[in-house]
Amino acid sequence: MTLTQERKQELVQQFGSEASDTGRTEVQIALLTERINGLTEHLRTHRKDHHSRRGLLMLVGRRRRFLNYLQRTDLERYRTLVRELGLRK
Repeated sequence: MTLTQERKQELVQQFGSEASDTGRTEVQIALLTERINGLTEHLRTHRKDHHSRRGLLMLVGRRRRFLNYLQRTDLERYRTLVRELGLRK
């Protein structure tokens, strides 16, 4: 359910401009997406875990705000990221 350090480094290298570029918007969105996917799988088996569901909704909201910011500032980077991550919107 949690992100391993190796997986986090892979995402930072894939979406960041350098290995230590964790503040880049694309990296933060990719990390949130990974956590959201893990929580979604958890909630498929534990349907009554409402505390985790609330956390999932908060993560989705945070990712949405990041995506809105990226769409406002650089539309091409937004479109590329949505395509790479396979997000619906």
